[in-house]
Amino acid sequence: MSKTTSHILNAASNLLGISVVLITGLKVTGHGERTLADEIAWIAALCFALSCLLSYLDLRAEPDDTPHERHADWLFLLGLLALIVAAFVLAFSDLSKETADFLQGVSVNTAG
Repeated sequence: MSKTTSHILNAASNLLGISVVLITGLKVTGHGERTLADEIAWIAALCFALSCLLSYLDLRAEPDDTPHERHADWLFLLGLLALIVAAFVLAFSDLSKETADFLQGVSVNTAG
């Protein structure tokens, strides 16, 4: 075990939570069917969950006994890339216009 294993576990678990919030938000608002962002976020969540598992196994293993840290690191990087792609897909989808229209309607209704 090296000293980066605990950092991978900490960061991957936090980003797993962010991925789940993104997926849940898209499902609750009904925008999950109109964009690929939730599917990409699922890939990120899976990578982060596996990275957490492998990091934990590396923490519990005897010193220099397993290659789990290297695999956890690669899965973490893959998950991070998938989460970034999901954010870009969401940002550049037509949902941005719909959300802006909705918020404008809310501000008009509360003002008048």
